[in-house]
Amino acid sequence: MRMRRPGRWLLGRLRPGRLRWGWPRTRRGQRRAVQGVMLACVAGLAPATWMYTVADARVRTVADAPAQQVAVVFGAGLWQGRPSPYLANRLRTAAELYRDGKVKVVLVTGDNSREEYDEPEAMRTFLRERGVPDRRIVSDYAGFDTWDSCVRAKKIFGVDRAVLVTQGFHVRRAIALCRTAGIDAYGVGVDAVHDATWYYGGTREVFAAGKAALDALFKPDPHFLGPRESGVDRALAADGE
Repeated sequence: MRMRRPGRWLLGRLRPGRLRWGWPRTRRGQRRAVQGVMLACVAGLAPATWMYTVADARVRTVADAPAQQVAVVFGAGLWQGRPSPYLANRLRTAAELYRDGKVKVVLVTGDNSREEYDEPEAMRTFLRERGVPDRRIVSDYAGFDTWDSCVRAKKIFGVDRAVLVTQGFHVRRAIALCRTAGIDAYGVGVDAVHDATWYYGGTREVFAAGKAALDALFKPDPHFLGPRESGVDRALAADGE
């Protein structure tokens, strides 16, 4: 008796056009399918809901932002060594907060993981060009993502209270994570470069909220922590100079 090759029957069933997907035919199956879809929707939206609940009441404009000693500006990429349009808008807003006396020090946090790519230095140069004194700017060279920037602002630079400056679609995530890290944070939401960018950023935030919720739950260490730095303390002490 000739034996059929293992899996031959299964492969025959899985040929194109033979496999069928469809809505369950029984009421019990349909009920379970609906419950599964609803559960998936709830699980997907829960992180974004948490983010809005924690942060929405703390979103401000430049005019009504509370006076704090420190503004934190998150990196958003460089174009040919200069701040991207995203980042330039954040930095203009931070400079406005400084000129209005809302903040005394600007902490710029970004990526300097490669010698040829230095976000914090480009941010510092941009702020100086707009009238913020160099002694009032502090650089964090290991702000690789929002969670890292928040944790390092607290643990490395000793920031307890801050105004966060970022785009409107990102500001709630920044507030939620910095509050989780122990910072009494408010945020100023900067306008997006144009409407299409806002829609892209808003969609991206729905997915980024999942990682943010995991960061808030497990509180991982940043990619690089390092020793305590006194840059913010020295910049604040410059008041007496």
